Amino acid sequence: METVPEPGSNVPPKKDRLQTKKKKPRRYWEQETTGTAAGASPGPPRKRKRNRELRPQKPKKNDTSKKFRISKKPRELKSPRPQRSLSGAQDPFAGPAPVSVEVVQKYCRIDKSKELPHPKTKTRSRLVVAEAQEEETSVRAARSELLLAEEPGFLEGEDGEDTAKIHQADIVEAVDIASAAKHFDLNLRQFGPYRLNYSRTGRHLAFGGHRGHVAALDWVTKKLMCEINVMEAVQDVRFLHSEALLAVAQNRWLHIYDNQGIELHCVRRCDRVTRLEFLPFHFLLATASETGFLTYLDVSVGKIVAALNARAGRLSVMTQNPYNAVIHLGHSNGTVSLWSPAMKEPLVKILCHRGGVRAVAVDSTGMHMATSGLDHQLKVFDLRGTFQPLSTRTLPQGAGHLAFSQRGLLAAGMGDVVNIWAGQGKASSPSLEQPYLTHRLSGHVHGLQFCPYEDVLGVGHSGGITSMLVPGAAEPNFDGLESNPYRSRKQRQEWEVKALLEKVPAELICLDPRALAEVDVISLEQAKKERAERLGYDPDARAPFQPKPKQKGRGSTASLVKRKRKVMDQEHRDKIRQSLEQQPQKQEKAKPTGARPSALDRFVR
Repeated sequence: METVPEPGSNVPPKKDRLQTKKKKPRRYWEQETTGTAAGASPGPPRKRKRNRELRPQKPKKNDTSKKFRISKKPRELKSPRPQRSLSGAQDPFAGPAPVSVEVVQKYCRIDKSKELPHPKTKTRSRLVVAEAQEEETSVRAARSELLLAEEPGFLEGEDGEDTAKIHQADIVEAVDIASAAKHFDLNLRQFGPYRLNYSRTGRHLAFGGHRGHVAALDWVTKKLMCEINVMEAVQDVRFLHSEALLAVAQNRWLHIYDNQGIELHCVRRCDRVTRLEFLPFHFLLATASETGFLTYLDVSVGKIVAALNARAGRLSVMTQNPYNAVIHLGHSNGTVSLWSPAMKEPLVKILCHRGGVRAVAVDSTGMHMATSGLDHQLKVFDLRGTFQPLSTRTLPQGAGHLAFSQRGLLAAGMGDVVNIWAGQGKASSPSLEQPYLTHRLSGHVHGLQFCPYEDVLGVGHSGGITSMLVPGAAEPNFDGLESNPYRSRKQRQEWEVKALLEKVPAELICLDPRALAEVDVISLEQAKKERAERLGYDPDARAPFQPKPKQKGRGSTASLVKRKRKVMDQEHRDKIRQSLEQQPQKQEKAKPTGARPSALDRFVR
């Protein structure tokens, strides 16, 4: 069916839509395009001869040989097609990104070299699943290193120049404006000397003067949070789990203040405190006193967990191991003792110096400990079981204060001079041959601490507070879920709730925290031996009795349990009978001859 065009238009006739979309089937009387000669009349179509050889034959019902055929040729696996994107381009880097084995090993926390002796099938399957999950977690953590935008800083001299001769003014001129603002001096000579402490996020700074001046501020923006005078000598200051609470060791008792300077608590059981240390994962505040007691205060419930007598006189040198939360105390006889609230005696005693110990510091990995004594020696010890000195250096003037940075730099305060030594990396011990930086202050050093996540060293001295720039001292990247310096008030409150739920009990503090995840095979074997001695037989010596099932209602569960108990009791009776037979029998008293029998003789033993 065709439409007639309008007159005067040269538009060709439009075809029907149905005809353009679908062609009609050709009938046998229509003219063929191919295969017909010219002038030949079309006739009915001829029947095609079917080629039965090419047609597949159906297998018969009784014939099973064709139904199950085994091909001799191996089946070829098709190679996977290259993945294409929406634009059609191929991915030049198909599959997951390759990860270095060394980087994965750095994040691995399972030691596969140690195996349990004869683990059961269920235990083995659980261990396999745990190892697979740990390996996957390590690979993900290694791949996430690409997202770390910041890199650690460093300081290099030109043409072999000694970096110890570079002054703070030269570093301030070379860095950007934001980093230069982190170097400042607070002239507080009226209330010095000062002790200082940074919060865990590295955003807030608290300091206290020996003449009663206590202040807390956001040192990045220089915004003052609180400033008070307690009208009493201040021995030490310490932030608690957040910057909202501040512990101050005053001349008589321990006081707790908030970020507005309001006194919240006065702990009179902690008196004459000289040093403070806070364990963040255990919510414990450790105090060392002049009376020689080491006290652990649980700040979450406000109770004294342990009060240990060190029996070494006045305690004025104390630090903590960030790796295992063990407290290190330095004594006047040249020893350093390691303490845990679960033990009344020191875990380890190390003889470090010939004279008294003046300062102790432990790095973030828990592998190295630096000590300085009255013999003017500075030593670095290995804490991985040997407790032997790795390096020693004699100083012209003994170091009174020590501090480790997050990346292993060691700072020592000697009079009014601060020396900093650097090592090869984070886990290596610092090299004491040549100092990395040197700075002279306006007063004698009274406190040292590196700021977390910032290349800054805070120094408290008799003239006030000094903030030094130390390139390469801190970790450049922080965990936003653990220590976020930019968190809001709501985020801090949520973090406090989570931290309280994940609080580690004080009884789990030990030298090797990895031992908590291992099976104590020695104690397990000792318990089995004691159980066998108490029962008189080993219940695990042979396979337990398994009764055979019976018919006609006699194979119920109750009857099976009763038969098992009967056999077990019979074995127990046999053991007791044998033990009684082995014991020496008491000899009966001989009756005197000629005595008349009595009815009360049966009660005589």
